[in-house]
Amino acid sequence: MESIKSKARIAGVFYLLIFICAGFAEGYVRTGVLVPGDPSTTAQNILASEGLFRLGLASDLFAFLFDAIVAVLLYVILKPVSKTLSMMAAAFRLIAHPAIASLNMLNHYAALAVLDEAYLVSQPETLSLLFLDLHSAGYLVAGAFFGVHLLILGYLVIKSELFPKVLGWLLGIAAFGYLIESFGSFLVPAHTDIYTIIVTITAVVGEISFTLWLLVKGVRSSDLGTQTNQKS
Repeated sequence: MESIKSKARIAGVFYLLIFICAGFAEGYVRTGVLVPGDPSTTAQNILASEGLFRLGLASDLFAFLFDAIVAVLLYVILKPVSKTLSMMAAAFRLIAHPAIASLNMLNHYAALAVLDEAYLVSQPETLSLLFLDLHSAGYLVAGAFFGVHLLILGYLVIKSELFPKVLGWLLGIAAFGYLIESFGSFLVPAHTDIYTIIVTITAVVGEISFTLWLLVKGVRSSDLGTQTNQKS
């Protein structure tokens, strides 16, 4: 049977892969082609980098597949703290990315598909930009669920003897970053740049810290005996 520490380190590996894949897709691919308010330039960028645009979609899908693995592993690791809350945390993570964000990739694909002359779509450039905007909105919806996941995860980490409590607090702060971005962008869209800065800083600090701990330490070895190792 795998130890809790090995499960934690495996979760850390996949969490890191999520950052790499999602960061590439959002931070490099879509940011590189999207020109807000300029459908013509955005469409030209997509067509000029069609292979890269498709690679961004595949990269995101890999990230969401890895998210499902992380959700299950974290559930197994933290189930001894609270089976109900661990299940809730896993459910919100599964809904956020493997479910909502994965379906949202249809908007990413549609932004390219409408530019194909075979579809004979009127105003394809405008529609392409619209689909990219819808994709951004879809991410915000998923972010609300992910924020709740991090909030519950942070509480479980604080209550667990396997991790430093500061990691739980950092995850909790990251949770509010996601929630502020999601609800703020829909309710007061004039400040989206501020929300982006808030979620970027809190998520990087909170989630990267947790990921690095999982990778390097796994869990606190001295406390392994106090936790019940669960079968996967």
